[in-house]
Amino acid sequence: MLGGVLAAVLALSLAACSGSKNSADSTDKGSDGGKASASGSASTDNGAIDTSKFVTVSYVMLGNKPTNGQFEKVMEKVNALLKQKANANLEIKWVEWADWQTKYNLLLASGESLDLITTATDWLDAWPNAQKGAFMALDDLLPKYAPLTWQEVPQEDWAETKYKNQIMMIPEDHYTQWVNHGFIYRGDWAKELGITSPIKDFETLGQYFQGIKDKKPGVIPWDSEGTNLEMFDGYVNSYSDAISLPVSTGPIGIFYAPSYDQKFTAGSPVFEDTFLNFAKLMKEWGDKSYWRQDVLSYKGDAKTALEAGKSGGVEHHTQTFLGERYKMDQLQPGSELQFFPWSATRNNLVSMSITHGATALGAHSKNPERALMVYDLLRQDPEIYKLFNYGIEGVQYVVKDGKRYRPDGYDVQKDDFYSDFWGGRIDKNEIPDGTLWDGYKDLYASYDQIKKPYPYGRFVFDKNPVNNELTAITQVVSQSLPAIVFGKAGDPEKAVNDFRNQLKSAGYDKVVAELQKQLDAYKQQIGG
Repeated sequence: MLGGVLAAVLALSLAACSGSKNSADSTDKGSDGGKASASGSASTDNGAIDTSKFVTVSYVMLGNKPTNGQFEKVMEKVNALLKQKANANLEIKWVEWADWQTKYNLLLASGESLDLITTATDWLDAWPNAQKGAFMALDDLLPKYAPLTWQEVPQEDWAETKYKNQIMMIPEDHYTQWVNHGFIYRGDWAKELGITSPIKDFETLGQYFQGIKDKKPGVIPWDSEGTNLEMFDGYVNSYSDAISLPVSTGPIGIFYAPSYDQKFTAGSPVFEDTFLNFAKLMKEWGDKSYWRQDVLSYKGDAKTALEAGKSGGVEHHTQTFLGERYKMDQLQPGSELQFFPWSATRNNLVSMSITHGATALGAHSKNPERALMVYDLLRQDPEIYKLFNYGIEGVQYVVKDGKRYRPDGYDVQKDDFYSDFWGGRIDKNEIPDGTLWDGYKDLYASYDQIKKPYPYGRFVFDKNPVNNELTAITQVVSQSLPAIVFGKAGDPEKAVNDFRNQLKSAGYDKVVAELQKQLDAYKQQIGG
């Protein structure tokens, strides 16, 4: 059925490839005879889509650009299909992990012509960027240029993508995943160090780190990048009932509700004993050298260190853990990678937003129609989907009994492929991973037993009334919090007190008051 629908859509799309009087060079979108744009995807008089002009569509991806040559080989095949089906070429624009947030937001603010953009409301500043005018509204474009995706996403999900009642992104709402954070650690080393039960709290995690310091010369317990501040959120998650509010403050959010039951109350654990206790523990861990001394300036890759046997773990989320579990089985046989989700301490777990992964269209895109056609193919065309997500069958994977496995002789470093397509995966086109650790089923089941529904799906914080204050708070967080997180700020009590004073001076109280006002309105709007 899907193949037939795709064929019909593509036939319509390519019907006018032979050319049209409505030249793709026209930039008059509003003229009666035009129905044309600068993209080369003009509509003909009979309603078909003119794709006679070959265009290159860019896609902003988060991640380190692959260097082993496999990505280029896969993209050659992807682009051959895209040329055939949409007369377009796809070019990935990588935003690498070193200083990723600064680079990403600067790119979107640059005015550069960007087409497809990976975004998210909970970690990639989707709403602030929408408010700044970085994205193009999609309401009029989606039904015609991405019809399968338009029909697939229910209206209640589209409602969670709207800013000022206009669709600003396409949600990754048909893909099963868990992206709750925690600490990935070596199960073999934990057992060797006398930790026989799964790690479920920071006290036991500290014992693990100390054991590595004592018994694993040359190994850094946690060889972290200095930009990873998730330990703050992890500690708050583990030692309070607080849940994060969807308000960006740069490298890590500091605004929380006190609990799920008080989900429409604004505040911050920074002003509670939880934060002081966290700062004291991080100072203790930093003094014990659980991470490198130059951590604040270090820009290495923590996963690479783990895979080389030079680090005891990585702070990241469930899906990363599952992928790393397989890699470590190959690179460090017997490592038995394990995961300490922050929710394990007190069952504090909120379900993921459907816009944790999403794709937007750049406001200055020169190819908006064709970009959405390409997106629809990446998401809906099974052949293109499998290439773009898995690589080349026989090289990156083989299929046995309906599941994906690595080919004989597969070398994870030489043959590995990834596209970091986090804004459009769908379960119906997935090939189950036969190498996946069987324990994922129990892990997912444990999450399902304690998860709470995401409560802020349609809440968009209008920061305009407090834009200056939020900017100042973000600067304070960026400049002062990393040193506290990694125990490099001196006396914890003084550091915490200074940080609190800096936030107050930046306008914290005004932001909380405005946030509370908008949460109250949102609560009334949804009948909460």
